[in-house]
Amino acid sequence: MPSHHTDVLVIGWGLAGLVATAEAVASGKRVTIVDQEPRSNLGGQAWWSFGGLFFIDSPEQRRLGIHDSLELARQDWFGNAGFDRDEDLWPRRWAEAYLQFAREEKRAWLREKGVGFFPIVGWAERGGYTATGPGNSVPRFHITWGTGPGIVAPFQAAVEAGEAEGRVTILPRHRVISLTVEDGVVTGAAGDVLAPSGAARGVASSRETVDSFTVTAAATIVSSGGIGGNHDLVRQWWPERLGTPPTTMVTGVPAYVDGSMQPVSAAAGARLINGDRMWHYVEGIRNWDPVWPGHGIRILPGPSSVWLDATGNRLPVPLFPGFDTLGTLAHLRATGHDHSWFVLSQKIIEKEFTLSGSEQNPDLTGKDVRLLAQSRLGKGAAGPVQAFMDRGADFVVRDTLDDLIAGMQALPGGEVLDADHVRFEIEARDREIDNDFTKDAQIAMLRSARAFRGDRLIRTASPHRILDPKSGPLIAVKLHVLTRKSLGGIETDLSGRALGAGGVAVPGLYAAGEASGFGGGGVHGYRALEGTFLGGCLFSGRAAGRAAAAAV
Repeated sequence: MPSHHTDVLVIGWGLAGLVATAEAVASGKRVTIVDQEPRSNLGGQAWWSFGGLFFIDSPEQRRLGIHDSLELARQDWFGNAGFDRDEDLWPRRWAEAYLQFAREEKRAWLREKGVGFFPIVGWAERGGYTATGPGNSVPRFHITWGTGPGIVAPFQAAVEAGEAEGRVTILPRHRVISLTVEDGVVTGAAGDVLAPSGAARGVASSRETVDSFTVTAAATIVSSGGIGGNHDLVRQWWPERLGTPPTTMVTGVPAYVDGSMQPVSAAAGARLINGDRMWHYVEGIRNWDPVWPGHGIRILPGPSSVWLDATGNRLPVPLFPGFDTLGTLAHLRATGHDHSWFVLSQKIIEKEFTLSGSEQNPDLTGKDVRLLAQSRLGKGAAGPVQAFMDRGADFVVRDTLDDLIAGMQALPGGEVLDADHVRFEIEARDREIDNDFTKDAQIAMLRSARAFRGDRLIRTASPHRILDPKSGPLIAVKLHVLTRKSLGGIETDLSGRALGAGGVAVPGLYAAGEASGFGGGGVHGYRALEGTFLGGCLFSGRAAGRAAAAAV
């Protein structure tokens, strides 16, 4: 049985784990990283991400005429989070600290590492309620130039440089099954060595065991991610406030995002909090070219598509595309159906549809300026979107509304769609376009959005009648619930130390990233403002890596 000795043990090599490792190595410590997957997965779920980051009053915002401030961002964060529990003590403190980080140091710290940002800032989670309610008051979604791989790259490079110097040991296919505790102090971990695997990134790998291992460490950091790849756990923790869990869902993360380290950490004394807080999307589509089981892709929609429930009823104000993710999820779970619909025009899909994920954005991921101009400003849908239109099982493309409705009804579950009601909703919406004023709140929001240069340029189509033949063909998209993020996890203090009973730190144990609810056990509260998941990995990984190194 192999035995390893190190200063700092990091369990999980996603973004938080890589950041923690890089920080500990920079402090002169020896680090061992273990992960149950083959090395092809270094970088974890962050590698697959769109690379969105939340900044406050950034140069990109100011160049676009966006007036942001720490006070406005704090208003949005706390209005969004809705902290209301005794367990929110540390999440509140993490939120305050993270907002300071996002306003002051975060961007400069990343720029020093060579990370760049797309100049157009996105407006995600637009809210649509009052000033103190959920949502971002201004655009804050900064896309990393290079998307997920671009944000992973500098930290992976630092870790691999440490490996070349003999200060980092990377152990793929090592699955932790227990943390070692001696006299109340976590002193490392033990687990199974899994059979070698040549599986490509994201592809499910075997769990065949060939040996066991132990690692002895002065400090142990759990950075193993959340539960989004484990539908059984998602359903087990599903809260009543979001209705009943879906019978069918698509999966927005690889299968290894299984939550396996949460009970292991709890057994060592760590306190798990806010497990019922989770972040799943309602704009999921089945991937026509899947990588992992049940692989779904999220549409990052602009605000123009008409959103209908499974029977054809238009969703209520302000549940428009991109406005309130969890509010929409809760509403749709009350309909008794697991799917909903977008209805839109070719003109809308060309301007407004982006697909989440590094692999779905080859222009941004590959830092290809020419392809970027063609895909974002040229005629026609972007290549990856067109591929889904051509091959995706959830897309219906027709020239007339009657044919479109028939195509929708032909898909599984489409038999509950009321054709007359769909026709009524679309035609009524189109009548509102003929004037510059309207009582339709979504159309009013479209016109408001286009006052922002970024939306007008690449994100929001000019308001038009969906049934106008010049804007066609017509498109319908069947949408599924897509699992993604855990908003709760291991409770930690601002140093990333795992806390146990009575709020007392568990000696030797730290947590970072999604395993810690992206900081503190739930820095987002009930809702996330978007662009805050990768940022939470960066911030919590940095804190845990520095604190663990200082304690050794």
